[in-house]
Amino acid sequence: MPIKRHGRGKPGAGKASSTKLDQIVAKANQARDERMRGYREQSLKIHPWVCGRCGREFTRENLHELTVHHKDHNHDNNSPDGSNWENLCLYCHDNEHARHADLVRGQGFSLGETEAKDRTATHKPFADLKDILTVKKK
Repeated sequence: MPIKRHGRGKPGAGKASSTKLDQIVAKANQARDERMRGYREQSLKIHPWVCGRCGREFTRENLHELTVHHKDHNHDNNSPDGSNWENLCLYCHDNEHARHADLVRGQGFSLGETEAKDRTATHKPFADLKDILTVKKK
């Protein structure tokens, strides 16, 4: 009785294509790492070792906490003059990407001044505070 095989192709064909895929992924990761090393080193040479947002200064001991942020969020836009980069500490870098993610999702997006006026807070938590305090004094 012949053995029934489930799936397509010749036996072992999946392993060969899996190996090739692994090689492609490894090569892409290596290229990304080289690109990242290159622009980080360039940015650290061009820009001061200071966070562009909070102003925290860095030394050789804590330089690993200083990241390079792409202002336009395009990691392939690495001009040699560094105009698309800014050095940010880990915390400010995370905050910037969170703000960008909110913007992309539509949170924090406004169409103009009229929309901002509509979103003005109307609750006044201390409106009756004087009355409350005078009642307790009696």
